Amino acid sequence: MSARTRALALCTALVVALLLAAALAPLPFSVAYPGMTANVLGDDKGKPVITITGAGTRRTSGQLRMTSIVATGPEAPVHLVDIIKGWGRTDEAVMPREAVYPVGENTEEIAEHNAAQMRRSQDTATRAALGLLHKSPKDIKVKLSLQDVGGPSAGLMFALGIVDKLDGDGTGHDLTGGRNIAGTGTITAGGRVGAVGGVPLKTQAAHRDGATVFLVPAKECADAHAELPRGMRLVPVTTLDGAVDALKALRTGGKVPSC
Repeated sequence: MSARTRALALCTALVVALLLAAALAPLPFSVAYPGMTANVLGDDKGKPVITITGAGTRRTSGQLRMTSIVATGPEAPVHLVDIIKGWGRTDEAVMPREAVYPVGENTEEIAEHNAAQMRRSQDTATRAALGLLHKSPKDIKVKLSLQDVGGPSAGLMFALGIVDKLDGDGTGHDLTGGRNIAGTGTITAGGRVGAVGGVPLKTQAAHRDGATVFLVPAKECADAHAELPRGMRLVPVTTLDGAVDALKALRTGGKVPSC
């Protein structure tokens, strides 16, 4: 074997070794999938998701579904083959790990952080809903109960659920118009709706669970269109009162915003 052949063989072996190392080495990514959805107007594990005391509530029809994603944990290894597979599928998304888990180094820390965010989201959703209805939190108490879900992205749907239970559309009708409506978005106490991420997977979760309308933060319209299920109607929102107005228009056949 000539020196040139030996050198070429050595180089080839090194390249193969590097490729194998890259394929087998864990990478700083997570793979996300469509998660669970829950009707905030209904029950979760035998308990009402929304319980209101201090004011009369309405019987509601239709559904308001919060949506979620699930992702490989911060300690789960993700390899090159997983990333290539995820890029080729519509029901998976490869995301930088820090985008999925911006806080915490392990499952316990992240669960604690997400639970704290959920509690804050529930508080701000209550304040936003009562503020929209000009009702005092001193007189009305709202308890939100949704197990196994963390983070702030259910804020909009929680707020809409509170509004529907207390006031509906203000004329005796349900906000839903009897439809199965899903959505996502953070919310501030002043009623501003914020972006959340993972929207293409959430629209798929909503479609899987029977929703035909999806309320999406306006800034994420383009993302929502990326893998939009057939027959799913997108409604962009920026505020809680805008979302209420859009649902009223949807029920009455009025002009509804679109992405």
